[in-house]
Amino acid sequence: MPSCGGGTRVVRASSVKDVAARAGVSLGTVSNVLNRPDRVSPETRARVEQAMRDLGFVRNESARQLRAGRSRTLAYVLLDARNPFFTDVAEGVERAAEAAGLSLFLCNSDNRSSREQDYLAHLVEQRVQGILVTPVDAQSPALADVRRNGTPVVIVDRTRSDDTFCSVAVDDELGGRLAVEHLIEQGHTRVAFIGGPDTIGQVRDRLEGARKAWADAGLPPEQLVVVTTEALTVVEGRSAGERVMGLGRNRRPTAAFCANDLLALGLLQQLSTSGLSVPGDLAIVGYDDIEYASAAAVPLTSVRQPRQELGRRATELVLDEADNPEHVHQQVVFTPELVARRSTLG
Repeated sequence: MPSCGGGTRVVRASSVKDVAARAGVSLGTVSNVLNRPDRVSPETRARVEQAMRDLGFVRNESARQLRAGRSRTLAYVLLDARNPFFTDVAEGVERAAEAAGLSLFLCNSDNRSSREQDYLAHLVEQRVQGILVTPVDAQSPALADVRRNGTPVVIVDRTRSDDTFCSVAVDDELGGRLAVEHLIEQGHTRVAFIGGPDTIGQVRDRLEGARKAWADAGLPPEQLVVVTTEALTVVEGRSAGERVMGLGRNRRPTAAFCANDLLALGLLQQLSTSGLSVPGDLAIVGYDDIEYASAAAVPLTSVRQPRQELGRRATELVLDEADNPEHVHQQVVFTPELVARRSTLG
């Protein structure tokens, strides 16, 4: 037996041929035991399985999948692994994949187009059965490139301007409307909208819904104050809190609608540090209703998205596209729900 590196022995993995020879059967019989055990008598199957145990035989699953033309694996390219919203969606994907007997790759694009494209190309090379992606840009040509290579793609938490892909998303304009209508019902007539860059489609839609609710209530547009942040993070929420509470008394809002819960939690932290109360000095509404929203020092009112259901439904769609020749693309839109808690109700 050859050796290398200070006498370390290189042990060759047992093969199907080794198993067949030890059990005294043909290669075809071993193959049937592995893939179609019902075709083999119980006595022969037991002899082959014992030979596998004796030899420490481990099936080469990747080689089998390569011969089949695709793997038993799905992939989800999520936008930001630090955001619990996306990890909750991923949990829904994982459960649906497990129920279908599939493994799951999770890839974090970190909101970078170049990284997303690298992952997509790598996953096509790996011949995954399908890809779920929350893209930086839902109109990216890279998505069409994946489809042309024969890999099904479903867009998660985004929509496209056409119906050439399956997608699952939430009606964010309605969500923005629900948030601001709730604040108006609580008597607030000066509200801040705190959101990230308008390059993010969800931020645009949530702000549009907020503006429509504001206009429908007949309130002056200048009394809906828009505060733009660089990202949808806790740190940016704290920074926004400093800016909002630093406004002059005649401009300072009495409530804030944040484009996601991380911003809302950062805002809540900043107010607490400054000795201000929620909702006494500022009422707060978040968005997503992640687990931390209800567990905050002051439980957050939030617009709930069905996070795991998004992942589950997206997985169903990508599997149907992979297996069903009659597949028809669907654009599924879920309805959000406002969950009122102490941050607005006192």
